[in-house]
Amino acid sequence: MEPQAQQSNTPARAALNAGLVIGLVMLAINFIIYFIDYSFLVAAWYGISILVIFFALVIYFGSQYRKEIGGYMDFGAAFQFSFVTLIISGLISTLGNMLLYFVIDPGLPELLVETQLENMVAMLDSFGAGDSISGDQIDEMRSEMANSFTIAGQFKAFGISLIVYAILALILGAILKKRDKTKDF
Repeated sequence: MEPQAQQSNTPARAALNAGLVIGLVMLAINFIIYFIDYSFLVAAWYGISILVIFFALVIYFGSQYRKEIGGYMDFGAAFQFSFVTLIISGLISTLGNMLLYFVIDPGLPELLVETQLENMVAMLDSFGAGDSISGDQIDEMRSEMANSFTIAGQFKAFGISLIVYAILALILGAILKKRDKTKDF
């Protein structure tokens, strides 16, 4: 009975559950924001808010897992938990975005590209650099942004995200680790 209980407490198994929950929460938030106003999906405040919620949820579930396994977790287990959680939730979010972009609203990527371009030009104008961008440069940016909303672009972004997830998992692992100081001699 003990080996079965021990197996269910592995960082990877706990991370699968946490990643699934976090991915579904992020997906639900994304769809709610889409139904409220699609332009919020490319707003800076939305990206920052999602990042804060994402970090908070990983730390919450990591703390719960640490509590579940006795209150202590070494860095390796904390890193593994964080990395697997980020991968699973990122994969769910990517698949959900693809569902939104290619099935639910195939015209959305074009609208998001235009909104993103408008936001960028407005930001450059506020810095006084809006006039320095040529029409060709804007067309090139539009093309690059549009490519990020293709199926290949989504998988490429997820691949790049794996590197970012590894770095974030290092940070989250450092936050979540807690060593048992009674074992120090």
